[in-house]
Amino acid sequence: APGSLVFIGDQKMEEVRLRIIDYTQTDLVEKELKNIDEAAEYNHSRSMTWINIDGLHDPEVIQKIGKIFDLHALLLEDVLNTGQRPKVEEFDNCLFVVMKMLRFDKEKEMVRANQLSIIIGKHFVITLQENVGDVFEPLRQRIRNLKIRNRLLESDYLGYALMDIVVDHYQVLISSLGDKIEDLELEILDESSSQTLEKVNDFKRELTYIRKSVRPARELIHKLTRSESDLLGETTRPFLTDLYDLIIQVVEATDLYNEMLSNQLDIYTTSIGNKMNDIMKVLTIFAAIFIPLTFIAGIYGTNFDYLPELHFKYSYHILWGVMIAIAGSMLLYFKKKKWL
Repeated sequence: APGSLVFIGDQKMEEVRLRIIDYTQTDLVEKELKNIDEAAEYNHSRSMTWINIDGLHDPEVIQKIGKIFDLHALLLEDVLNTGQRPKVEEFDNCLFVVMKMLRFDKEKEMVRANQLSIIIGKHFVITLQENVGDVFEPLRQRIRNLKIRNRLLESDYLGYALMDIVVDHYQVLISSLGDKIEDLELEILDESSSQTLEKVNDFKRELTYIRKSVRPARELIHKLTRSESDLLGETTRPFLTDLYDLIIQVVEATDLYNEMLSNQLDIYTTSIGNKMNDIMKVLTIFAAIFIPLTFIAGIYGTNFDYLPELHFKYSYHILWGVMIAIAGSMLLYFKKKKWL
């Protein structure tokens, strides 16, 4: 039923981890909560509260956080569905943003996604993610720094800062993949092989996966720039506009590298075609040489009265040796020409 709290996804950690940062312009409290009930004391405080929840597999925790901060049941339902498309929704007392945090798994050489839900209230921000390991440590350092904490006292700006750092990592990830894609173009021009084709297809798959997260993120940020919600102050809106410009750059870079990979596939196909033409040219030359010889042998055969090889003791073995030597020489030649 709509609003039912059912976890949909893969459990990525054993226990839910609850962390809180509560701060004012002069004071800072940072600690790990033993249970979600401890967050109730920060509900109506005048300080700025950032609650981070790692692990979405326990619906009871999500239900309690919803009760404490008066969150809509449909919002909580979306939090538990880790297959959500990036989006933004406006409620009476909060803004709800869903994004994908992306990272490159160097061991498996593939992009991994971690769903991030951001709930922006009047004096609080709640982030919920699938597992431990986010991109927000630089932001935590800024909060700990007393001199630059003032701007982060506003919940809408803190929400913007969270989205900004996620988009920054999109840019870093795509830039890193872009360097590899550019190197791959040189590899295709130098040597076309099945391994090279496999790399191109792998990169296309990863870029398609990234685009599934980046393009909807552009839509949600654009929607935020046009939102009339009271939770978004006038001082934060220019930053959201700047963030929209940044996500546009990310989308354009993704499209550019995807187009480069398509061009590389065309180059690969052309290169293979040229190589095949070279092979056919050499084989045609060999065939042209042996056709008249075969024609003559076909007419006259070996029907002569005097064939010294017939009476030679090792003629049979020599014949096999010559045939093996010719076949081996041709294989080595083809190998050297990289036809095999």
